Amino acid sequence: MSTHAVTWYRWDEMPKERVNAVLDRRLVTGEHMMLAHVYLKKGCIVPRHRHENEQISYVLDGALRFWIGEDESEEIVVRAGEVLHLPSNVWHKAEALEETVDVDVFSPPREDWLNKTDDYLRK
Repeated sequence: MSTHAVTWYRWDEMPKERVNAVLDRRLVTGEHMMLAHVYLKKGCIVPRHRHENEQISYVLDGALRFWIGEDESEEIVVRAGEVLHLPSNVWHKAEALEETVDVDVFSPPREDWLNKTDDYLRK
């Protein structure tokens, strides 16, 4: 018998966190990973940043333009049904090209998101 608790979630019943005027999110966090629904209004810019967390971004609806690298020299547009993998500590920036719903998976969980010290998003 498992000693671990199993938790069930329904996205539309979970509270939506307002991060800034153009970005909201919902989070599910486990011991070693985090799953986030991220809601971006058209024109939302996620400033250039990097983190130790490995990231997988899956666009459910809409489109995100990513700039990759410290010099932002690589540009990738990820549209609905497409996935982008960002290894640990890779510089990246994003812009919502239209209203977008993105699913982000992080390992380990983003502590700055959990304790709300993600100031680069809250400006």
